[in-house]
Amino acid sequence: MSTESVPSNPRLFHGWLVVAGAFAVTFVGFGSAYTFSAFLESLQRDFAASRGSVSLVFSLAGFLYFGLGIVSGPLADRWGSRSLAIIGMVLTGLGLIFAGMAGSLTQVYLAYGLGVGLGVGCSYVPAVGAVQRWFVKRRGFASGLAVSGIGVGTLVMPPLAAVLIEAFGWRQAYLVLGCLAVVVGVGMALLIENDPRDRGLSPDGDPVQAGVPLAQPQGFSVREAIRSRRFIGLYAACVFCSFGLFVPFVHLVPYALDHGVAPASAVLLLGMIGVGSTAGRFFLGGLADRMGRQLALLAMFAGMALALAIWAVSTGLWALAAFAFAYGVFYGGFVAILPALVMDYFGGRNVSGIIGVLYTSVAFGTLVGPSAAGFAFDFSRSYMLPILASICANMVAAGIMAALPKASLPVRSAGQPS
Repeated sequence: MSTESVPSNPRLFHGWLVVAGAFAVTFVGFGSAYTFSAFLESLQRDFAASRGSVSLVFSLAGFLYFGLGIVSGPLADRWGSRSLAIIGMVLTGLGLIFAGMAGSLTQVYLAYGLGVGLGVGCSYVPAVGAVQRWFVKRRGFASGLAVSGIGVGTLVMPPLAAVLIEAFGWRQAYLVLGCLAVVVGVGMALLIENDPRDRGLSPDGDPVQAGVPLAQPQGFSVREAIRSRRFIGLYAACVFCSFGLFVPFVHLVPYALDHGVAPASAVLLLGMIGVGSTAGRFFLGGLADRMGRQLALLAMFAGMALALAIWAVSTGLWALAAFAFAYGVFYGGFVAILPALVMDYFGGRNVSGIIGVLYTSVAFGTLVGPSAAGFAFDFSRSYMLPILASICANMVAAGIMAALPKASLPVRSAGQPS
C-alpha cells in the first residue's frame, strides 16, 4: 500500500476517534455488566436463590466476555474490529432485554450470561486491539483513555440501574439498559477502524512521505507469542490476579448492606470504584509510558492487594468508599496497561489475537472468583476468606511479574522463524 501524496494534517488525528469509539463500547459493555451488583438482591429474593448461585450469573458472563477474546481477537485481525464491535453491542442489548423477561434463574443464566457475556466478548478485545495500532509514542495514554470507558461506565451505570429498579422494578430496568446498549453502543462502534494504513496514515498521526510504502505491522505470530517465557509469565500473573479481580464488583454492595449501609449509599460504592478506575486509566496509563509498563503492571498487582487489605478491616461507609476508590485506581491501571504491554512484547501484527488468548486467563479466574466468594459467604456468613485469598493472589501475581526478564524482547517480522 502506498500513497501518491502527503495527506494534509487533520486538526484531529483519526486515532482519537477510534479511541472514542472504543471508550463508548467499553462504557456500554462493562457498564451494563457491572450493574449486576445492583440487581443481585432482587434476583436473590424473586427467585429464592442463594447468594452463590446468583453470583454465578456474573461469573458465567465474565468467563465468556474474557474467554471469547481468543476467537474475537483473531477475527478482528482478519476482518476488522468495527463489525465485531457492532455485533457485540447488539448481543449485549439483547441479553439485558431477555434477562428482564426471564421467568427463572436458569433463564437469567442464559439471557444475561450468554447475551452480555458473548456481547462484551465480541466487542472488547477487537476495540482495544484496534486502538493499539493507531499509537506508538502515546500508546499507554490512548489505551488508558479507551478503557476508561469501563471506569466511567462503572461510575454511571450502577447508580442508574438502582434508580431504574427503584422506580420501575428490576425487569423494566433491564429493558431500559438493553435499549441504551443497542442505541449508544452500535452508534459509537461505527467510529472504530482497524488500521491507520487504511487511511494512508502512520501511527500517532505522523506525516507519510509521498511514494513511500506504509510499513506492514511487525510482530510475533500468535503461536510464537504464546510459547514465549514472557507470555507464559504474564498469563500466570493474570490468572492469579483474576481470581479476586471482580469479587468487589459483585459483592461490595451486599457486603455494605450486611454491615448496615443504606441501599442508596451502598450502590454508590460501585460508583467510587468507577471514579478511581477512571483516574487510574487516565493517569497511570500515561505514567506507565514513562516508568516502563512491566514495572507499572507489577505495581498495579501490589496496589490491588493493598487496597483489598483496606476492605478486610472496613465496615463503615467512608472506609468502604476509601477502599473502593483505591481499588478502582489500581484496577483501572491494570486494565489500561495490559494491552499496551502486550503490544510492547509482541508487536502489532497479531495484537488482537494475542490479547484474546491472554484474556482467557482472566476468564478462568472470573469464572471461579465471584461465585466462589458467594458460596463462601453462604457457608460462613462472612467475606473474610475470599478477601484474604484475593490479597494473596495479587501478591503472587506481583511476584511473577518481578521474576520476568527486564530486557525488551526483539520484535519478529512476518515470516521470521521462531
